Amino acid sequence: GALEKSRTYIEEQLRLYGWNTRRQAYTEDTPRGKTHFVNLIAQFGTQKKAASPVFLLCTHYDTKVFDTIRFVGANGGGSSTGLVLELARVIGQHPTLASKVELVFFDGEEACEQFSDTDGLYGSRYFARQLQGSGAKQFRGGLLFDMVGDRSLGITLPDDSPADVARDIFAAAEALKLRSYFTYLGRDLIDDHVPLNGIGIPTLDVIDFDYPWWHTADDTTDKISGSSLQIVGSIALYYLSEIALK
Repeated sequence: GALEKSRTYIEEQLRLYGWNTRRQAYTEDTPRGKTHFVNLIAQFGTQKKAASPVFLLCTHYDTKVFDTIRFVGANGGGSSTGLVLELARVIGQHPTLASKVELVFFDGEEACEQFSDTDGLYGSRYFARQLQGSGAKQFRGGLLFDMVGDRSLGITLPDDSPADVARDIFAAAEALKLRSYFTYLGRDLIDDHVPLNGIGIPTLDVIDFDYPWWHTADDTTDKISGSSLQIVGSIALYYLSEIALK
C-alpha cells in the first residue's frame, strides 16, 4: 500500500545520502484490531563495524487513517519526514557529525481513534521499550520534528520540553537571528517525544501546533512552505554542529 511505498522511498533516499536503514517491525493491538507497524532506523555509513550514535533525530511518517476524507497529511506526516531526509542529506556530507546521529522514522504515531495510554504513539513507545535501560544511556538527547512546514511558521515548544535542550535550541535560533519563530505552547503535548523522555533521553518536540488544517482534508502541499522547512532545518543543523555534538 501507500505506506510501504513511503517506506521504500525513505530507504532509497537515505541510501543515496550514505545512510544504512534497518526496519523495526512489530504488531500491536489497536482499536482497529491487530496492526502491523514498521519503524525505520538509520545510521550513517555502510561499514560493518557498528556506529554508536549519541543523538536521535525523529519524525513520524504514518498518516492518520480517516474513513471519511481523502487525507494527504502533507504537514501532518509529510513535512517533518521531508525535513529529516534533507537533514540526512546535509549531515551526510559531514561524516564525523553524521556518525553521531541516528535517524528514526516512527510508524503509528497517529491514534486510530483518540490518544490514550493504549492508542497512538505506537512506534515511539515500541522503540523506547526496546531501548530502555542500558540502550537509552547511549543517547544524550533527541529532536522530534512534527508539523514544521506551515507557511506561517511559529514553533510552539510544549511545556514538558527538557529545559536544557529548549535553551540550546533557543540559543541556536538566536545565533541565526531566527529566535522570533519560537515560543512556548503553554501546555504539554502528546507526541513521540514523550516515550523517549520517559526512558531518560531528553527529547524536544519541535512542532508548530498552531496549524488550522491539522487532520483535515485541507492538509495539502499548498500549505507547506520550503522556507519554513529551511528555517527549522538550519536551526537544527546549527544546534547539532555548534552545540549538542560539537
